[in-house]
Amino acid sequence: MQVMEESRTDERFRQVDERFDRLEASITDFRTEVRGSIAELRKEIKDSNAELRAEVQLTNGRFDALQRTLLQVGGGLIATMIAASAGLIATQL
Repeated sequence: MQVMEESRTDERFRQVDERFDRLEASITDFRTEVRGSIAELRKEIKDSNAELRAEVQLTNGRFDALQRTLLQVGGGLIATMIAASAGLIATQL
């Protein structure tokens, strides 16, 4: 009887060990998949950041051009007002 109980116990321990080995292999596989996914996400984020930087630079260029245009138009209006005022003063004298 004692021998049968020991063989059953040994078999149960062997089964538990096999299950733990399978679990460990599954965890290792999962960890590898997660690391691969993280690496892909990092690459996508870097690509997105590069695209975003390009868009920001383009937008900054557009704002610079708009500012330049506004200064030119504003300067032209001021020059026109000064010329008109000088003409008005000259005709009144």
